[in-house]
Amino acid sequence: MDEEEPALVAHDDAGRLFDLTGKVALVTGAASGLGRVFSEVLARFGAEVICADRDTAGAAETAASIQTRGGRSSALAVDVSDPASVDALMERLRPAGAIDILVNNAGIAGSPYRVHELPVADWNRVIAANLNGTFLCTRAVLPLMLARGGGSIVNLSSVLGLDGYYPGSAVTAVSYGASKAGIVGFTRQVAMEYARDNIRVNAIAPGWHGGTQLGRERRVTATPQDIADFEAAILRDTPMGRRGAPEELEGLMIYLASDASRFVTGQVFAHDGGWSAR
Repeated sequence: MDEEEPALVAHDDAGRLFDLTGKVALVTGAASGLGRVFSEVLARFGAEVICADRDTAGAAETAASIQTRGGRSSALAVDVSDPASVDALMERLRPAGAIDILVNNAGIAGSPYRVHELPVADWNRVIAANLNGTFLCTRAVLPLMLARGGGSIVNLSSVLGLDGYYPGSAVTAVSYGASKAGIVGFTRQVAMEYARDNIRVNAIAPGWHGGTQLGRERRVTATPQDIADFEAAILRDTPMGRRGAPEELEGLMIYLASDASRFVTGQVFAHDGGWSAR
C-alpha cells in the first residue's frame, strides 16, 4: 500500500508573506496621486509610513487619512531635488534608526516639448526631481538599511523610460523619458551593489494611469481638442483599451515591499495594460 502523501502546506501563509508589521516605510511624493495610494496601502499592511513631500499640507492629509483608519503615519517636508532638503529629512529620521522600505515616488513630467524646443531649464528641472531625487534619497537611506541588515527600495520609472512614444504631438518632454530610463539603470546598478547586504532594489514602470498629477503642466496649455486627441491615442495604443487606476498598483507595491519578493532584485515591472508588449 502506498504511503499517504503529506498534505500540501504553503511555505508561508499569505498573511505572513505580505505582513509589514514592524516595518518603517518612507514614501516620497506622498501628498497625492500614486504616492498617496502607496502610503495608504503600505500602512494597511502594517507598516509605519513616513509621508514626505514638498507639499506639506498634502503630505499631512495623507498621514491623517492613514491615522483615521488606525494606521501609524507622520508627515515630513522634503524637496527631493535639493541635497540640503534630503539631508535635513534624514537628520529628522536618523534618531529612530530605521527605514525598512523606501519608495522613490516623487517626480514631475514637465511641459510637452519636442527636443529642439525644450528649454535647458526644463530639462534640468525634470532630471533634478526624477533622477537626482531618486539618487539623493537612496544614497541617504542606504546607511540606515545597512545598519538594519536589509531593506527594500522601490523606484518609480515609467513605460516612457522603456520605449519612446510620439503619436504626432509631444505627450511630454524627452527629459521625462530620459529621467525614467536613468532610473532603470540606477535600479539595476544599486541592486547589484547591495544584493549581498539583503537590500533589494526594484522598479515599477507604470503605463498610463489616471488620478495622478503628472499631466498638470500639459493641461495648462492644452486645448480641449488636444486632450481629446491625447486620450484617444492612449486608449488606441494600450492593448487593454483603458487607462489604469492608481489602486491597481497596490498589489505590486506590497509584493515588492514585502517578504513575498525576498528573492527578487534588479527587476523592472511594467504595469501598463500590455503597452510594452506591443
